[in-house]
Amino acid sequence: MTAASELARNTLVHGRGGTLTISEIERDGRIGIKLVFEDTGPGIPDIEKALQDGFSTAKSMGLGLGGARRLVNEFDISSTVDVGTKVSIVQWKRR
Repeated sequence: MTAASELARNTLVHGRGGTLTISEIERDGRIGIKLVFEDTGPGIPDIEKALQDGFSTAKSMGLGLGGARRLVNEFDISSTVDVGTKVSIVQWKRR
């Protein structure tokens, strides 16, 4: 929930709005939930830097992207400057 909230906030604030797609997934007999956040905002010029704790373009604590990555089982981000950003996360149901 925390990761989803942070990524939704980033999509709204930094991406100037966007979309969220939620789907139930199954892989190798496991059930999970996948959330995909997409925007057409300014993009992230340096993803590795943006994932570092303490980095912020919004004068915040800079824990959002890195924190979201640590909270989920799978995390994928792609971004192109002046095109937008896509972040996909997966959380698997505990067995």
